[in-house]
Amino acid sequence: MRVKKKLQLTSLLGFSLLVMTACTTSEVSADSTDFWSRLVYFFAETIRFLSFDVSIGLGIILFTVLIRTILLPVFQTQMVASRKMQEAQPLIKELRERYPGRDMESRTKLDQETRKLFKELGIKQSASLWPLLIQMPILLALFQALSNVDFLKTGHFLWFNLGGADTTFVLPILAALFTFLSSWLSNKALPEKNGAMTGMMYGMPVIIFFFAISAPSGVALYWAVSNAYQVLQTYILNNPFKIIAEREAGVQAKKDLEVKKRKALKKAQKKKK
Repeated sequence: MRVKKKLQLTSLLGFSLLVMTACTTSEVSADSTDFWSRLVYFFAETIRFLSFDVSIGLGIILFTVLIRTILLPVFQTQMVASRKMQEAQPLIKELRERYPGRDMESRTKLDQETRKLFKELGIKQSASLWPLLIQMPILLALFQALSNVDFLKTGHFLWFNLGGADTTFVLPILAALFTFLSSWLSNKALPEKNGAMTGMMYGMPVIIFFFAISAPSGVALYWAVSNAYQVLQTYILNNPFKIIAEREAGVQAKKDLEVKKRKALKKAQKKKK
């Protein structure tokens, strides 16, 4: 259910991004008066300031790190919510086995019990969508800044023309690769994996790749750096290998406790004899 909603929202926002980008072709400058154009120009000026007269590409990298650091609490909330959802999967599976029917009454009961479980565990499904909702306007504004602001359209970084598509495919490949690594790390600690999550893990990098090959190189650079930051954040703050080790240690501790109980019980029974 949660994955379907996320897929639908991702598709809707992606379509909105393409439509809005296609519809906005006018130049953006310091003289622009509408709110959106002023926001786009503010992003452009921020990138130019962070370039330190060295490279617009450096400005985009520092801008991305700045944005991701500011939004760190939002992304961390998403990660915590995702971890809680992962831990709840066995319980959700039990509920589905308890209410397997396709009739309205069974589906309603399953939905009620699932909502009750989420409330007890403190799971908020909306938490996983906030980073996506916040990032899309930023991505759109960056796209338009690179397309419609003069001093960014002519920017370069290494061999890339930041205002044009990357014909070498280096940045699209990096953007797709870091998107995959981010999803892989996030899903690594899942107690149970389903087809929808696996589909997203492999499908999103493909979508990002095809988007990045047609977008300005600056946007692809933003996406690559943003997802590289996400990989680092996940590894440091929500290390899946540590989560797996803690879970296995917890299971082993329960087994050891059961063994001790059985030994104690046998010892007590021998004393009675």
